[in-house]
Amino acid sequence: MTAIIDYGVGNLFSLKSSLAYIGADCVVTSDPAVIKKAPRIILPGVGAFEDAAAKLRATGLDELLKEEAKNGKYIMGICLGMQMLFEKSYEFGCHKGLGLIPGEVVPLLGAVPSELKIPQMGWNSLDIKGSKDDLYKYTENGTHVYFVHSYYAKTDSKYITATSEYGIDVTASAKNGRVMGTQYHPEKSGKHGLEILKAFTELK
Repeated sequence: MTAIIDYGVGNLFSLKSSLAYIGADCVVTSDPAVIKKAPRIILPGVGAFEDAAAKLRATGLDELLKEEAKNGKYIMGICLGMQMLFEKSYEFGCHKGLGLIPGEVVPLLGAVPSELKIPQMGWNSLDIKGSKDDLYKYTENGTHVYFVHSYYAKTDSKYITATSEYGIDVTASAKNGRVMGTQYHPEKSGKHGLEILKAFTELK
């Protein structure tokens, strides 16, 4: 079973529908007992980092996620959920993340050429790094996925599993042990996004 964390932030219906479509057993929950029993966890997220981080802390699920990561649980963050896996974000100030993947979240503004629109919104191709990661076992290099974001993660290349070119190489996905995240939305990425979600739900 895959537990989708419900902390008041994220497109839960779309994500749950995508998992149901591929036949994956999933539950949307904020119940710590249910989350602890699930072999896999997805942390979704849309909106502002500070607000989302505050809501996660208010539920106490931030500490639970850290504990589950320490216990070797598979955890996947999506979009803002991925950004929250990092140590800190500079979105409208400096805000502390979960620290499960080393690195920080910084603005696209000033990093990408001025003629490019921010947020990056739309389809872009993946450059999968190194030997194919478990998340991409069904995914070909160059596959297009759907992005909507104004900030991106800066981290050591050893944690980056895929990039996407947007004037610079933007971190499209990252991983530290069994903790991983995608900046793009697999649940909005059609057939290929479903294949990525399927790969995650098969991790054991």
